[in-house]
Amino acid sequence: MTRTKIALTGIVLSLATGVAFAAPAADNWDNLCASCHGADGKAQTKIGKKMKIRDYTDAKVQAELTDEYIIKATADGVTVDGKEKMKGFKSELSADEIKDFVAFIRKFKA
Repeated sequence: MTRTKIALTGIVLSLATGVAFAAPAADNWDNLCASCHGADGKAQTKIGKKMKIRDYTDAKVQAELTDEYIIKATADGVTVDGKEKMKGFKSELSADEIKDFVAFIRKFKA
C-alpha cells in the first residue's frame, strides 16, 4: 500500500470513529433533558412545573423557538434575570449533537 492510501485510510477511520461516538438525540434528551423537560417535552416534571418550563408540544411555543435559540440555549444554557435557569451542554455534547436537538424538539409539536 502506498503512503497516500495508508494516510487516507487513517483519516477515514478517524472520522468514522468520531461519528460512532455521537449519541442519538433521543439518548442525549433522556440523559440530560428529560428530568426537567419531561420525556414527552411537556415539562410536567416536578422541576419543570417549579421552573415554569415551556411545553414543547404546544404549537405556539414551537413557533416562538428559533433553531438558533435552541442551539444557543443547549450549548450555552439559559439565564433569566442574571440567574442560571438551565446549564449549557457545550462541554458534554458535540456541535452536531447540539444541532440534532433542533429536529428532535420539533418532533414534540402536536
